Amino acid sequence: MSSLLGSLRSAREWAMPTLKHSAFLEKGVLTPEEFVRAGDELVYRCPTWSWESGDESKRKSFLPPEKQYLVTRNVPCQNRVSSMESDMIMEGGDDDWMVSTIIKRSEKLSLEDEFDILDEEGEVIEKPKPTEPEASEGAAGANAAAAEEDEYADMDAFEDDNILQDDAAVDVSADEDHTVKVRTYDLSITYDKYYQTPRVWMIGRNTQDQPLTGAEMMEDVISDYANKTVTMESHPHVAGPHASIHPCQHGKVMKAIVRNLIKSSGDEEGKESGPSVEMYLFIFLKFVSSMIPTINYDFTMDVTADTSK
Repeated sequence: MSSLLGSLRSAREWAMPTLKHSAFLEKGVLTPEEFVRAGDELVYRCPTWSWESGDESKRKSFLPPEKQYLVTRNVPCQNRVSSMESDMIMEGGDDDWMVSTIIKRSEKLSLEDEFDILDEEGEVIEKPKPTEPEASEGAAGANAAAAEEDEYADMDAFEDDNILQDDAAVDVSADEDHTVKVRTYDLSITYDKYYQTPRVWMIGRNTQDQPLTGAEMMEDVISDYANKTVTMESHPHVAGPHASIHPCQHGKVMKAIVRNLIKSSGDEEGKESGPSVEMYLFIFLKFVSSMIPTINYDFTMDVTADTSK
């Protein structure tokens, strides 16, 4: 089935004209040249990513031979998504593709500071103003609130300290020298000529360095997306079954994010205040992380409308 889909995808891309003019700010899509520029910036900022040339017979003529796709290897994935979903907040309407609508409870405030949250119509949801505590609240109430706040203060710190560990949801082993092994993934990003956006692919290995099955890889995808938005397909360059995030809505989502970044800059009409093309993959990978939150790949750059270096 995946080989058939790959053949259909190749035929569709062949028939689709190559995008020549920039539509990043207007439509959230990229030309092949802009994809290369964004990839160069990702490689520069995050050295764990690199360009690959791929098999010569499978190279795309609209991309440079040495820059066919991006890859980052041996990305750790210690916890299964099922161990986190109960501590996540589901937001948004019927459109599951709105900006980062699935977030960890502990990340809610920081994420809302970075991105406006949209409803299904693409309109900004007003954030409620924090209410002041009543003066009549006693010390017991304050202590209870503080305890609840601490409970969700920093899930990463809890994980680092091994305080919260669900044996059924963690795939780890240790060597005799006490080196901890976890699931790892190779993630790659190709350019989809038909949808004119990047496309993410991933292939995983277990703690014994054996390939993960499709069902096992879906354990590391948010359940709302597994086997729906994220499906098993053939990679255009790399052998082996890959989980791939379908790009049909990538342009729409990126357009919404860019619009909000422009709004947050204080000049909604002035496109010069929006993010540059070089920022595209950092914004894109932040969005993708809401679907595969336990795969800890690198996209460590502040996502703001200010792109000065």
